[in-house]
This record gives sequence, structure tokens and C-alpha cells, in this order.
Amino acid sequence: MPQMSIDARPSPWPHDGRLEPSETALLIIDMQRDFCDGGGYIASMGYDVSPARAIIANVRAVRDAVAAWGGSIVLTREGHRPDLSDLHPMKAWRSRLGGVEVGTAGPLGRVLVRGEAGWEIVPELAPQPGDILVDKPGYSAFYATDLERILTAKSIRRLIFTGVTTDVCVHSTLRSAVDRGYECVLVEDACAATVAENHRAAVNTIMTEGGIFGAVTTTRAICSALRL
Repeated sequence: MPQMSIDARPSPWPHDGRLEPSETALLIIDMQRDFCDGGGYIASMGYDVSPARAIIANVRAVRDAVAAWGGSIVLTREGHRPDLSDLHPMKAWRSRLGGVEVGTAGPLGRVLVRGEAGWEIVPELAPQPGDILVDKPGYSAFYATDLERILTAKSIRRLIFTGVTTDVCVHSTLRSAVDRGYECVLVEDACAATVAENHRAAVNTIMTEGGIFGAVTTTRAICSALRL
């Protein structure tokens, strides 16, 4: 098998230099209008959505590179049933404390509710034929979903992370993946958080202790490697 790796920190990814498309999936975490558009959940809490908007082009570039290379594309959407029967009371309370309770009406429909306009993926990253969609009620894409079953069925063991927010849903999914034995890399400039300091801290945490949660790379590095 030919050697192939991506320039990353604290070391090239994957660790053994044996990157194969059949074993690799790109995760595009929660690039939804509720997190990326004005009038959505994040904007309604008073946060600036421009960091999320700014990464759309990079996420698309990584998606196109991985798809052309032959890797799998998985998009996740956070949202709840219209009757909110799957909304844990503590999550409802935390969202109420944050200023916008899940399920309340907003400019893009009821926030974080499946089927509403805000729940949809931003048009620039609309799922393509062959893409896999995973709908999740929590922060980690492994919680109460069939993501692990899908990855296992496809014999995937390497995961590339993009999306929002770096410190919450991206990090929660990445940590869950590490505990399940997946080798992970985060594309730093294809992720964003509501607070810049939180983004930087989340990125740095991945690389501590020799890469305790994986590695960190850039859009340019990953696209260059996959297009060789």
C-alpha cells in the first residue's frame, strides 16, 4: 500500500501514513441555517454568525476534495421532533437560560426543530447524491443516532472534522469518536465557534499530550494532499 498522509499538527495524519478513501469519512457538523444565518438560533442569542459564514467556502472545498478522492461524506443536523418529545428538560432549560428556548418561533421557524427552515443545511453545502445525512438530538453525532452503525458498515476508521461549533458539537463528536477507536483530524479553518477564544482553546486541546484527541490540519493542506 502506498504511503499517504496529510500535513498536520502535532504530527502527520494518519499516524501510519496509510490513508485510503474507502476507510475515510468527512464529517460536516451542523452547517445549518440555525447556526449560520441571521435570524437563526445562534444569531437570536446575540452571537455573531460571520465566523460560521466565513468557513462555508473552506468546508465546500474540503467536501469537494474528499468526494473526488472517493471518501465518504456525512452531514449532521441537530434538531428535535416537532412535538419536542425527544428534548431533554435540562437541554430545554439551558437553552432558555441562553435566551432562546429550543422550539420557540423565530424568523426561520421554530428553532432547532426538524422540518423548519432553520434546521436545513445551508444551500451552499446542500447534500449531494451519495452523501449521508445523520439527524441528531444532542451535541455528539454518536448520541441517539445510527452514525456508528453506518461507519462500521462502511469499514470507516478515519474521520475528518469540519463544521460548527468547534467547542460544542464538533468537539463532542470528535471526543466520542476517539473513545470508539477512530483516528481523527480537525480542519482548523473549516470549523468555527461563537466565541473566538473557545475555538482556539478547542483546537489546542486536540493537540495537547502529543495529540490526545487527534491532529489539526488546514483546508489547503488536506485539499493539496488529496488531489495529488
